[in-house]
Amino acid sequence: MLLAFASACTVRVCGGATPRSGGDCSNGPGGFSNYGWTFLIVKHKTPDSTFHPDTHWHCNTKRKLVFLFPNQPEAQRLPMPAQLIDGKALAARLRAELTDRVQRLKRAGHTPGLAVILVGDDPASAVYVRNKVKACEEVGIRSWQDTLPANTPEAALLDRIAQLNANPEVHGILVQLPLPKHLNAEKILESIAFEKDVDGLHATNAGLTLMGRPHFRSCTPYGVMKMLESIGTPLAGAHAVVLGRSNMVGKPMAMLLLAAHATVTMCHSATRDLAAITRQADVLIAAVGRRNLVTANMVKPGAVVIDVGTNRTPEGKLAGDVDFEAVRQVAGWISPVPGGVGPMTITMLLVNTVEAAERGLQA
Repeated sequence: MLLAFASACTVRVCGGATPRSGGDCSNGPGGFSNYGWTFLIVKHKTPDSTFHPDTHWHCNTKRKLVFLFPNQPEAQRLPMPAQLIDGKALAARLRAELTDRVQRLKRAGHTPGLAVILVGDDPASAVYVRNKVKACEEVGIRSWQDTLPANTPEAALLDRIAQLNANPEVHGILVQLPLPKHLNAEKILESIAFEKDVDGLHATNAGLTLMGRPHFRSCTPYGVMKMLESIGTPLAGAHAVVLGRSNMVGKPMAMLLLAAHATVTMCHSATRDLAAITRQADVLIAAVGRRNLVTANMVKPGAVVIDVGTNRTPEGKLAGDVDFEAVRQVAGWISPVPGGVGPMTITMLLVNTVEAAERGLQA
């Protein structure tokens, strides 16, 4: 006899052994959930042990299937590949909602506006900027794109940002990173009015996020939180491990997880015995920029794995920080690269821009 059920189930089972208490079966949660996996240990005393006909279960979530073989000494589990967190599909749903919000603002005579500045001719940066401008058009946000030569003086760039700060039609300003080496990126980012810092990188916005009352959340961590929310990940009390400590992803990611009451561990290049830490993670977020850093033996069975990494294979294809094919055999949920965090990062930029416009309307 072969039974299968989902996680978070309440299970009532009986074994074929001599019954206790006049033949009553064990009642209540006979299974227990371990972050996407369910285990049910059934002890059998005779070779022909079977489940009673009244065995039943009720499930309120759909996650991993676990297969039970009652004729064996203990229930065994056969893993199935992790479920995918489809960032592209989630981004599409959020953008549809944004379109409605933009239309309401336009009816009130208030069109959201985003200014994007690209300095230099870095091919990857040009693609990112083009995708952001295209995304603005799709939801009805007005956009301005300034493409400046790589040798643009710092003073000229600061002057342009000051002009955009003073323009009431511009609700969000984004300076595409990385900047040419002669420009002080920190100084440039701090020159953006924090009320228009829709990338969430200004020190004021970082500080507000640290204090638990964010004005603008950094786009990539914000997108990751939406992805976790979309699959119903319970963060309160969960152990979340963040690989990477950048100002753009790692640090704000940790702050948002803490605000959701997760227990957070941050790992970096000097972390000792990295695998021992990652194997404890209920939620593992990789944001290092090192291809295949996270391998299957570093992942707790059933964990949620979010891959923020963007790397290139020798063939030029996009790849993440996670060994996807191997880790998906262990994890409960996993985000792909491409099609995972990337679309969500751009979408949350749009969300921040619309929020800025809505605040302007209320002011």
